[in-house]
Amino acid sequence: MIRPAAHQRGATLIELIITIVIISVAIAGVVGAFSLIAGRSADPLNQTRAVSLAQLYMDEILARRYADASPNGGGSVGGADTDCGSPGPDGTETRSTFDDVDDYHNLQDRPPENGEEQALTGYDGFGVEVSVSCDGGAVDLGSQQAKRIDVVITDPSSQTYLFTAFRGNF
Repeated sequence: MIRPAAHQRGATLIELIITIVIISVAIAGVVGAFSLIAGRSADPLNQTRAVSLAQLYMDEILARRYADASPNGGGSVGGADTDCGSPGPDGTETRSTFDDVDDYHNLQDRPPENGEEQALTGYDGFGVEVSVSCDGGAVDLGSQQAKRIDVVITDPSSQTYLFTAFRGNF
């Protein structure tokens, strides 16, 4: 007995090409999303390190006296001894000998250093800039004055972070 030809089932060439195109578009979208995520994966680590670095610098600066004439342990300084007219290191002071807040004005560390002028490990590619200015109007301290301390941290991806604190004259 002769059998009739069986009807074959399968995919045509056009169906295969359309399937390949659809899968390729889907894979391209997924790979694009992964590359975007991978490019930003270091941001949280850099942000955390920037905060830690700023805290280190702020703690060091705020632990210093308000002005050269300030008594140890604090106390109001009056008259011209407030150092508001001449921020920056006095004479040949270096960071290890800074004794008051305004000595840190225009400090630039790349790589960041500790108070003894030794490079900090783990902060390669980071930079620190400090500026100190007299700013009694921004904070209501009555007749007292305040110094504004701005610490700008730059991470390895050139993202900048600004941290500000005030040191009062008391």
